[in-house]
Amino acid sequence: MTNEAKRVHTESPAHTVPVVVFVARLIYFVFGVIVSIILLRVLLLLLAANRGNGFVDFVYDTSNAFLAPFHGMFSYTPTYGAAVFEVSALVAIAVYAFITWGLVALVTLGSRHSEDLE
Repeated sequence: MTNEAKRVHTESPAHTVPVVVFVARLIYFVFGVIVSIILLRVLLLLLAANRGNGFVDFVYDTSNAFLAPFHGMFSYTPTYGAAVFEVSALVAIAVYAFITWGLVALVTLGSRHSEDLE
């Protein structure tokens, strides 16, 4: 028998991602989308973007769903069409970051794959 005949070829999926790592990355992805929408809203409010524009209206409406728990936290209301810095949006980002960190810590609790997330 030749050396080639003696070799046993076993295929192992080289790029399989453990479920724990996949779920953690999915949580980070969702957090990134939410934060991107909120930051886009902050930028549009700072630039006094026209709410009559479809894209601007979409961003405001979408971000309102994520910022609803934080409205009224400070003594101002966002005025569309006037340059405003929305501090409650920054608080929302911090809270969502803390929630994301907690969820990922919970998902990876006891997992030997937590180092794959870094």
